[in-house]
Amino acid sequence: MPPKKSKAMQSKTKEPSNDTKSTKAQLPNPEDNTAVTAENESVTKSTKNGASTTVGSKRKAKSTSTTSLNKAPRRSGRSAPQTPVDQTKMLQFLLSHTATDLCRPQDELEDLFKRGNKLKTYSSTGLTPFEELVCAVILSRPISHRLGLRTIRTIFNEPYNFTTPKAIREAGSENRHKALWDARTQHKDKTAEQLGGLADVVVERFADGEDDTSLEKARKDAGYDVEAATKERELLKTHIKGLGKTGLDIFFRRVQALWPNAYPFADQRTLSAFEKLGLPGSAKDLKELIEEKWSELKFDDVKGLDEEDQRRKVFVRVLERAVGADLEGKAELAKEEARKM
Repeated sequence: MPPKKSKAMQSKTKEPSNDTKSTKAQLPNPEDNTAVTAENESVTKSTKNGASTTVGSKRKAKSTSTTSLNKAPRRSGRSAPQTPVDQTKMLQFLLSHTATDLCRPQDELEDLFKRGNKLKTYSSTGLTPFEELVCAVILSRPISHRLGLRTIRTIFNEPYNFTTPKAIREAGSENRHKALWDARTQHKDKTAEQLGGLADVVVERFADGEDDTSLEKARKDAGYDVEAATKERELLKTHIKGLGKTGLDIFFRRVQALWPNAYPFADQRTLSAFEKLGLPGSAKDLKELIEEKWSELKFDDVKGLDEEDQRRKVFVRVLERAVGADLEGKAELAKEEARKM
C-alpha cells in the first residue's frame, strides 16, 4: 500500500508556482514583435569604478524561421567553451552574402521573397542622407527593431515612396498616418507628425529645394573640417524636433559612408555588438583591422569612387551587420558561421 502524502506535499502538488501562473501573461505579442531588442534600449551600465559593462535586453529575440541561418541552435549547459573567433574570419563572414539574410528579421526576408529584390529596405545600399535621417528618426522611436524596419519598408516603397522631403510634404497628414497604419507599427500619430516636421525643417534649413536629399547645407554650415561631425550633430539636434542622441548615433553610424569627416565612428550600441562577436573594441581599431586585412576581404557588391570611399562603405557594412546580428539574437550563430570561413 503506497504511503500517504503529507499535507505539505499535497499543498505543494496542488498549488502552481507563481512562474507557472504568469507564463501566459509573459508571452510576447507576435503582432508587434516586441520580443526583439530595440535600437533605443540601453546597452551599458556604469560600475562604481567608472568602467562600463554591457547590459542586454531581458527580452530575447525569437525567430520564426525554420532555416538553419535564422534559428539559433540550442546548447547544453555542459558544453565546452568555444574558442574565440578569428577577427579576420568574422570580417569575412559579415561581408558575405550569407550574413545578409542572417542579419535580417524573418518578416523582411519573406517580404523580399514576395515583392522582389528591388524592394527598398534599411539594408539597401545607396540610401541618401535624407533617407538615412528618416530611418534614424523611426529606429530611435520606442518600438522594436523589427517594427522599425517594417515601417521603413512600408514608407519607402509603393504606394508611398516617402524618400524625399517633397514626397512627405505632398502626402499630407492623412496619407502619412495611413502609411504608418499600413506598417502596423506603434506610436503612429506622433511618428506621422514627426515625419512631416522633419521634411519641413530639411527643406527650410538643410536643402536646396524639396527634391534635395543630400543635407549638404548641414555639412557646409559645419565647415567640412575635422570638427565638422560634432557641429553637424549639434545642428541636426537643434533644428529637428525629437532627434536625440540615439537617433543621431544611428544616423552617423550609417551616413559616414557618404560623409568622410564623420569616419570612423561607432556608437555604444555597435561596440556592444562588437564585444559579442569578438571584434575590436573601438572604431579606430576596426578601421585599422580592415586596412590591415584589406587584401584578404571579399566584397564584390560594395562599390566606391576610390579605395578610401570603398573602405568607408565596407566599415559601415560591418557595423550594420554586427548590430543586426545582435538585435536579432544571432550573435552566437554568426560566430559559428564565421568559424566555417
